[in-house]
Amino acid sequence: MSEEQNKQTFRRVIEEGFNQGNLSALDELFAANFREHQDGMLPPNLEGVKGAIRSLRTFFPDLKLTIEEIIAVGDKTWARIIALGTHRGQFMQLPPTGKTITINVIDICRFEDGKIVEHWGVADRLAMMQQIGAIPSPERPPR
Repeated sequence: MSEEQNKQTFRRVIEEGFNQGNLSALDELFAANFREHQDGMLPPNLEGVKGAIRSLRTFFPDLKLTIEEIIAVGDKTWARIIALGTHRGQFMQLPPTGKTITINVIDICRFEDGKIVEHWGVADRLAMMQQIGAIPSPERPPR
């Protein structure tokens, strides 16, 4: 598959899976032997990804991911994403706050035969926790 096709597949994961919550659409985009490497994603397979999306969309029902940059080289695709959402669902011990979050996400996917076989991701969970008030934000020194 071409690098452009891999980018299109990744875009579908973001738009259909994360933004629309259409988890069944992911079945055709991920290989049966898909392996998740992102911390906290259990089980480390497609079911873990679907569970994470369900949870995120419960905590942040208006979740919207926007791909700011996407690059494909060979069998890998990298993306820089901005995630926005409003905290409207119970998150751990924190009841809904109505606060809006904006965080950065970096994703890397490896493809085989047009399907995602591996994923590595880093979402700025610290910023999310600070923005919903789960942990305090650091004091900024006066200028």
